Amino acid sequence: MKTKTLEERVKSVIRDVQDFPKPGILFKDITPILLHPSLLQEMITAMADQFKDVKVDAVAGIESRGYLFGVLLAQKLQVPFIMIRKEGKLPAKTIKESYDLEYGSATIEVHEDAIAEGSHVLIHDDLLATGGTAVAAAKLIQQKGNVAGFSFVIDLTFLEGSKKLKEIQPIIKSLITY
Repeated sequence: MKTKTLEERVKSVIRDVQDFPKPGILFKDITPILLHPSLLQEMITAMADQFKDVKVDAVAGIESRGYLFGVLLAQKLQVPFIMIRKEGKLPAKTIKESYDLEYGSATIEVHEDAIAEGSHVLIHDDLLATGGTAVAAAKLIQQKGNVAGFSFVIDLTFLEGSKKLKEIQPIIKSLITY
């Protein structure tokens, strides 16, 4: 019997939720992964291995599901973790980046002292869709540092988000694709 790949095992625990957050969307729910500690540990090791030849000084996770794996990835890489949050959620002085959404605009921010000047920051989120939020996160990082690469658990390739990201940094890695 053939042993399942890591991608096959991760896909087997991701839950599809129809019509969330709005009708017509098939949401890929990664939260069931958290119920499988050994799978989670294997995923983090695999994600870290994807960047073993890349200079990474810190990992920045995008709120909120980007924190789940991002902080573990930073720990595995033995670098600091930086929280990228929605506007108004961080208590100290911040730098901001606004971007357009299908239904309006949004602003994300990071503590001003979180990014060391000239550092190489790996941006992590759970899912790459159209790339808009990741592009905004990259612009935010570039205010003080450099984008070392992009890391995702899932890449919805049919939405072609990686095309936007390649213009910023061609190092884009994901564990699984749909």
